[in-house]
Formats: sequence, structure tokens, C-alpha cells
Amino acid sequence: MSAILYDEIPSLDLADFTSGDSERKAKFVRELGSAFNNIGFVAIKNHGLTDDLTTKLYDSVKGFFSADESLKKKYEFPELHGQRGYVGKNKETAKGFKVADLKEFYHVGQPEPINGMPDNVFPDEFPGFKENTLTTYRTLENAGRMLLRAIALYLGLPEDYFEDKVDHGDSILRAIHYFPLNPDLVPEGAVRAAAHGDINLITLLMGASAEGLEVLRRDGKWISITALPDQVIVNVGDMLDRLTNHKLKSTIHRVVNPPREKMNSPRYSIPFFMHPRADMDLTCLESCISTEHPKIYEDMTAGAFLDERLRELGLKKS
Repeated sequence: MSAILYDEIPSLDLADFTSGDSERKAKFVRELGSAFNNIGFVAIKNHGLTDDLTTKLYDSVKGFFSADESLKKKYEFPELHGQRGYVGKNKETAKGFKVADLKEFYHVGQPEPINGMPDNVFPDEFPGFKENTLTTYRTLENAGRMLLRAIALYLGLPEDYFEDKVDHGDSILRAIHYFPLNPDLVPEGAVRAAAHGDINLITLLMGASAEGLEVLRRDGKWISITALPDQVIVNVGDMLDRLTNHKLKSTIHRVVNPPREKMNSPRYSIPFFMHPRADMDLTCLESCISTEHPKIYEDMTAGAFLDERLRELGLKKS
């Protein structure tokens, strides 16, 4: 196995995969697989998002988060365990950490829920919020399906291996507000997003409004990640890591606090967490198990794994 130590994550063009050119498609599959095998992150262009949609989405998100706390609290439903609607400040704590992340967020899920999935909730006071988040959801979900087709080919699986597993999947679009900080009042050890791995199959992250994202390289060095305006950042989640017996790497990442002089500035970020349906079997693929790489994960469904992680994050109480 090659062990490339990237100083920056590879940049790929999804149009190479969808071009109809077999050589371009095969090259994309190889390069995507190599990056996911090493650092677990890539930057992708031609993902389907437009500048106009991105601008409208961020305007909607900023409008909601600038509202009074009483209005935002109208859309917080603890019984949904943070899976839909608003989640207030200091509610999510990264696995293994004692101090909550310095953020608040809003979750939009499957537009056509099935099998007991909760319905979405939208802020009536911001009519553009629903349209812009759902359009973005569907756009990134489509890009994610294309990427999963490429991943399937890299793993030697049928190209449509993931299709039935993510159809009406439990994916989440998360609009995050890293609120302005008073540097003299930040709790000791608190950061905007503590070091963590994502739960899902893959994450597609739109360009954030400010820098701060860092990825932990396998030699222990943190490297900064910033998407160009026409890119989304894509990374492997823990579910795909489990399925592939750590062949594809769910890499630890974080959002660090800005320098003291910039702490009073907000940061907005909108990741799309691509989940399968809860009944997907995450048992390690036989092709990813060998004498050199023995099976390291217990068998589990996606739903059971998600439930376990929500409890670890403090969003779901035992």
C-alpha cells in the first residue's frame, strides 16, 4: 500500500467520471481511490452546485442564525435527537471530548422520508430557507451518488452497488454557524469543532465562509484545507471505513478557533452527510479482509451505528 503524505488534498473533476470517456472515467476512479486510501479527502469540481444557489443558500442560513434565540428555539425538537431542525449552542460534544463544540446548527434531512424517518421542519419566517436547502440537498445527494459509483468500481464492486442502499437514504444537510467568540470567555479546551471523524458514508462540504478546517495526516501533522470557490471537499466517513475494513480512511479533522483578533467574526459551513438507509449492512467486505489486513470491525447495521454515535455525541440520551 502506498503511503503518500499529501501537503494538500488532491483535486479531481467529477466531469471526468460522467464524461462517457472510459479512460477519463477509469483515471478518476483510480485517483479517487488512491486519495481515499491515503488521506481520505479530495476536492471535487463540477458537482452541480451553482454560484447563484450557493449565494442564496448562505443568505438563507445567515438570516436564520441572526434571528433572536426565541425564534430559533421554536425549531428545536429534543425528541428528534438533533436529526431535524435547529440544534442550539453547546449541544454537541465530539467523541472523547469533555467540552462542547462552539457552534449551533440546523439539520435538513431526506425530503421524502420513509421507514419512520422524521419529517423536515422549516422556519416559516424565512421562506427561502426551505427551497434553498432542499435544492442543495438534492444537488449534493446526486453528486454523492456519482462518487459512490466511482468508489464501488475502485473496490471491485458493481458500479450500482450503493444505489439501493442510499435510495431515500438518511442523509443530512447541516447548516453550521460558528458564532463570534469573546477570546476572554472561551472555555478552556473549547474549539469550534473538536477533532473527529464523520459518521456517514461520505461527506460533501461546500466552501466555508472562513478558513479553519484542518485534516490530520497519517504522520500526525495537521494540514489546512480550503476549497476553491468552484469545489466541494469530499471525505470518507466512518461507515465507509467500516465497510472497507479501513481500506478507505475516515480521517480525523477539526475546525480550529481563529486568531484572537478574528475571534469576533462568525464562520458558516454547510456539509452534506451522505447516509445510507438504516438497514444497510456495514459488515466488512470480504475483498477488504486478508491475512495482512484482518477484520477490525464488528458487524453492525448503519442504523445501529448511527444510534451509537448519536449517544456518544450527546445528541441522544441513553
